[in-house]
Amino acid sequence: MRLPPHPAFDILRFAEDQPGPTRRWLVRLVLALTRPGETWEVVRALLAGKRVRARDRAAILWGHRHALVPAPLPAGGDEAGLSLRVATPAEIVSGGAGSAAIVVLTAPGHRLVPGAANAIAAAFAADPGLGALYGDAVVLGRRGEPRLPVLRPAFDADYLLAADTVGPVVAFRRTLLDRLGLDPALPGAEAADLLLRLAAETPDAIRHLPRLLSTWSPFAAAPPEGWAASRRALAERHLAGTGRVEASGGVLTLRRDLPAPPLASLIIPTRDRVELLQACIESIRAQTDWPSLEIIVCDNDSRHPRTLAYLHRLAGEGVRVLPCPGPFNFAAMNNRAAAEARGGLLVFVNNDVVADRPDWLRRMAEEALRPEIGAVGAKLLDVRERIQHGGIVLGTGGLVTHAHRHFPGTAPGYLASLRATHRVSAVTAACLAVEAEKFRAVGGFDAAAFAVDFNDVDLCLRLEAAGYRTLLVPGAVLYHHEAASRRWNPEARRRHEAEVAALRARWGERLEADPWYHPGFDPRVGTYVRQRAWEGAKAR
Repeated sequence: MRLPPHPAFDILRFAEDQPGPTRRWLVRLVLALTRPGETWEVVRALLAGKRVRARDRAAILWGHRHALVPAPLPAGGDEAGLSLRVATPAEIVSGGAGSAAIVVLTAPGHRLVPGAANAIAAAFAADPGLGALYGDAVVLGRRGEPRLPVLRPAFDADYLLAADTVGPVVAFRRTLLDRLGLDPALPGAEAADLLLRLAAETPDAIRHLPRLLSTWSPFAAAPPEGWAASRRALAERHLAGTGRVEASGGVLTLRRDLPAPPLASLIIPTRDRVELLQACIESIRAQTDWPSLEIIVCDNDSRHPRTLAYLHRLAGEGVRVLPCPGPFNFAAMNNRAAAEARGGLLVFVNNDVVADRPDWLRRMAEEALRPEIGAVGAKLLDVRERIQHGGIVLGTGGLVTHAHRHFPGTAPGYLASLRATHRVSAVTAACLAVEAEKFRAVGGFDAAAFAVDFNDVDLCLRLEAAGYRTLLVPGAVLYHHEAASRRWNPEARRRHEAEVAALRARWGERLEADPWYHPGFDPRVGTYVRQRAWEGAKAR
């Protein structure tokens, strides 16, 4: 579906430009013929009855695409007898909210579905501390037919500043609305402004209700003429002169001033595979515009003469080469280097990561150096120019999954999440930035329970428990040749299974539901690929 050319609709363009069925099957046929080895892996898994493995292999071969089919709209009429008013901000400003205890802000082109008013009233009645509530929507086509689901995450101020992911349909408790008031100088952004002001004083008063509350008809009505200016003014107000706003359509990037950039310590564990390490370090040197940098290479018993010669050369060039002998323990190596690092900002980088754009570290540092932010991750691409990492989603793929894995590298992401800085539960340590004092305050990586796998997830969750948010910064882009230096053997598989058990034991309840990923998505397939089944659903 091709949407009207208004920046307010940019968050809905995740499914635009996807190939139709004919082109899609032609592309699959070409890839199957040109990559017979990978094709055979898919066929062999299917013949063996291993459907999950076949699906995963097919995703690697063909990539992922959105196949989201909204459920039918609920039937019924308008609810009566509720102390609830639905009105636009202009109507509220001109006529007040009347006697309604709950006020639902809306806008032209948006409408509550049958049952939504009852659901909103019930949610407020059940929670006296609830101040604001928003839910999900369905985008309607030109003829009013359901076309796209808008499944929103839990409230995230950073995401809302970057893109209007909440929308104009938000229910507020009347007493709160009277106290905070609406700002008529922000046409089209009144609800977002009110939410951000409420979040600054009582973040727990805002809740997302994971159910369909409204329809969105972009072909029926466009947002106010000043929508883009209002969004920018809102972001500039938030920065309060400490940075600048960059706009790309309907998605904003808040660039924060760093008057005194600290020394950044880049920590790179390695064992032989000199070609990977050399590509990593040389790209960092050529593609990092950070003013003060130290590189620490943790050498885990490299033996190859070429590797040893390269490490010797690096030491002569000012790179710190830290011997880390013994069984490979990724977490312990990083911890040891972090203990000796001189930088106020720690940047953990795998030896199979390649920097591609000079501003990658600056973009990550601008967020990581905020007092309330813990770990910060980058958008990582694989060698096929597909998404390798767009944040980590809990409870998917059996345990955890990288968001948007195998989607095209140029994809905007669901609700612009591959363009907008936003909160996630965890990010990969393949490229992770965190302030040194925060890292040390939570004890660093857990080298005993998570020597190789899930140490990044565990670190992010412990930082979260300490009050810090984890962010994905899609503007920081690097390449990751994932697992290029890993070799699986029976011992490694046993260790991996033990770390899976340890993660479940420590974070079992947290793994059950990721607040930054909607429960309406099917957890058995790649993230943002398909919704949970409803009666009558079929793939598109």
